Amino acid sequence: MLEHGGRLLEAAAEFGIAPDQWLDLSTGLAPWAWPLPDIPSAAWMRLPEPNDGLELAACAYYGASAALPVAGSQAAIQALPQLRAPCRVAILGPCYAEHQRAWEQHGHQVQLLDMQQCEALLNVGFGSPSFDVLVLVNPDNPTGRVVDRNRLLEWHGQLSAHGGWLVVDEAFADAQPACSLADCSDREGLIVLRSVGKFFGLAGLRLGFVLAEPQLLRLLESWLGPWAVSGPARVVGRSLLADTTMQQVWRQRLLQDGRRLYELLRRCGLTPSGGCALFQWVTDADVAQLHGRLAERGILLRLYRQPRGLRIGLPATEEQWLRLEQALTDVVQVTKESRA
Repeated sequence: MLEHGGRLLEAAAEFGIAPDQWLDLSTGLAPWAWPLPDIPSAAWMRLPEPNDGLELAACAYYGASAALPVAGSQAAIQALPQLRAPCRVAILGPCYAEHQRAWEQHGHQVQLLDMQQCEALLNVGFGSPSFDVLVLVNPDNPTGRVVDRNRLLEWHGQLSAHGGWLVVDEAFADAQPACSLADCSDREGLIVLRSVGKFFGLAGLRLGFVLAEPQLLRLLESWLGPWAVSGPARVVGRSLLADTTMQQVWRQRLLQDGRRLYELLRRCGLTPSGGCALFQWVTDADVAQLHGRLAERGILLRLYRQPRGLRIGLPATEEQWLRLEQALTDVVQVTKESRA
């Protein structure tokens, strides 16, 4: 199993701090509780119905023509490599490591490319690409990098002309929808993955969507089998996707707090090298030492060793903001004094 954020019980055991005493900023999720609807008893007692309006709500929210609900976008990440015979796959890195793992596990030849390499291979202007599938996260996790929408459509055109796929993981796109390709997802060879967990702060719901042409969605649905998403998750999904007023409030609050976190880190001498509304990405520091010293204070960040960096999520309350600022100020000052 790859390491992910949110391993709070493990950190509690390692540092001897009770789980309820932690400030967990390791996951990159909206930190507030979305107002959940009442769930009728039938949602627990009956098998899920596919024509309950969830797909229509998703199409309206994402601006897509077809949507397949899945048990979190992770389910699609693991399934998609099994829908193609072994082929050549490029992944624009660094990004969410489960993509590379899934394609490699199913016999595909995978190469990890940086932006410059990807552009060089796709912008040659003639011939077929040197790979059959390109996978990227947009905005990227953990760096926050955003690839221009028009550039992505050009890349898709080159790939699809030779039977290839462009797979775009938009798990963090809800706060900046202008970068999304959801409205183009009916094009052959374009697959967009969306997650409810990040923007809505409901990772435990395990709900996501695949946006693509209907033929591919039918193939993926057949592979996943019936009842891939629980009845209660479908009820909640319909509610939150239809609540346009709360979505606007949520988006504005996330954008404001994302800027606030950037400024806080900058004041503390940890200017982020990237990020988005839901997290900031810090590389210009001894990130392992910073991670450890904050963990000793009950503040959990997401430490990456390759690429080297820290992903820092949003505090939920003013008390948590003050706690983070004080801890960062103390830790950075101690680090400076130790170097003096």
